[in-house]
Amino acid sequence: MKSQRVSNTKIAVIGSGIAGLTSSAMLASKGFNVHVFEKNEQIGGRARKFEAEGFVFDMGPSWYWMPDVFEQYYNIMGYQTSDFYDLIKLDPGFKVIYSADESYDIPASMDKLYELFESIEQGSSKKLQAFLLQAEYKYQVGMSRFIFKPGHSITEFMSLKLLKDALRLQVFSSFSKHARSYFKDPRLLAIIEFPVLFLGAKPQDTPALYSLMNHAGLQQGTFYPMGGFGKVVQAFEKIALDAGVTIQTSQPITSFTMSSNKIKTIHSENESFEADMVVAGADYEHVERELLPSQFRSYNDDYWEKKVFAPSSLIFYLGVNKKIKKLSHHNLFFDEDFAAHAKEIYTTKTWPKKPLFYVCCPSKTDPSVAPEHAENLFILIPVAAGLQDSDENSAYYFEMIMKRLEKFAGENIREHLLYKRIYSVKDFTMDYNAYKGNAYGLANTLLQTAMFKPKMKSKKVSNLFYCGQLTVPGPGVPPAIIPDKLLPMKYLNF
Repeated sequence: MKSQRVSNTKIAVIGSGIAGLTSSAMLASKGFNVHVFEKNEQIGGRARKFEAEGFVFDMGPSWYWMPDVFEQYYNIMGYQTSDFYDLIKLDPGFKVIYSADESYDIPASMDKLYELFESIEQGSSKKLQAFLLQAEYKYQVGMSRFIFKPGHSITEFMSLKLLKDALRLQVFSSFSKHARSYFKDPRLLAIIEFPVLFLGAKPQDTPALYSLMNHAGLQQGTFYPMGGFGKVVQAFEKIALDAGVTIQTSQPITSFTMSSNKIKTIHSENESFEADMVVAGADYEHVERELLPSQFRSYNDDYWEKKVFAPSSLIFYLGVNKKIKKLSHHNLFFDEDFAAHAKEIYTTKTWPKKPLFYVCCPSKTDPSVAPEHAENLFILIPVAAGLQDSDENSAYYFEMIMKRLEKFAGENIREHLLYKRIYSVKDFTMDYNAYKGNAYGLANTLLQTAMFKPKMKSKKVSNLFYCGQLTVPGPGVPPAIIPDKLLPMKYLNF
């Protein structure tokens, strides 16, 4: 969608993650003069990519769920998904590993999925159908009636219809209790509960509303953009540029100049930009505590300290000079105690003794991300935010995880490494100014949902707005797109 500038209003967007790119494009499409300032050399935020030794590594997002959300945004802006990349549905969607000798491929076919559940727990196929019927309802109602509300006041939700929907959506029920009312076998519970890992909270602390993620993952399916998530960033960049957005990289914002209760000028290390409106796609807490004078902050230090943050991650990017037969594109290792690992993330906040982990092997699907006869591996261990990491600590976990991976694969991998890069808590802090090095934003607990999240509009600065994972509706690529279609429309007359 190419737009002609109809307004002299100058809008600064801080950060070029998916939320920042979406907001900037939507605002520019309305004729505003929009400039994006990105602190890193490359745009995309957590969805950045890098290349090394012939491998193309996605640095963050690797699960492509809710394709309808992407398609809707593309359509609004005058495009469709196929204009940017080939989107394929994975089959199997993912693999779940319980031990070296027991693993299950989660099929794209619903009939085969019902057969799989029935083979593990008698009677569970019909229960899965009932469970997913509820999940589909939550997805449809949640996506149409709840997720587009900015969450500034409880009055947004004060209607008899919304109250009835909230009760049926099980906003006040536990995801863990809900799942256990249908399934008993721990292997099935692992399949049902794993999407909660993306929401950043223990299943017992997550509202049952979020079983809508099971509809996305099991019924809609798991997709992959050929070429990797870097293709998604390129798509969002093109949309923004076509709309008239100016994007500047290597421009970390260092301070604001205030005039009364408005931001007048934003400053980077080597230039200043007078702005009529500022949209912060950078980390909310960082903008509040590092860029705003104290009297203009909506939330104090105690507010952030008391918030429940989603995990950080210890990530290994590996290039291997051979194929690994037993791996699928997505592999979830549930070969240790889920509850114990969750406790170490959210309760004791310590480095895990026997962590679960995730292995992405996109070269199983996409030959462009690795040299011929090689594998591209992305290995992620969820860990508590705020931990102190070190090279020695990373080396310890690398050896632990690789032993378990090699045991499952039945072959040596470490001796075939062509490339290795480690990314951990301190890197999230350094690259994204992430509070305590969190990787996924705020955990989606009941008291951190909707109007209980930090507000999209600053309480004290009249022309400052926020987008991204620390405000509504929450973390993840699809949620990062959703509020940014709302923000420009609601606040154009700021």
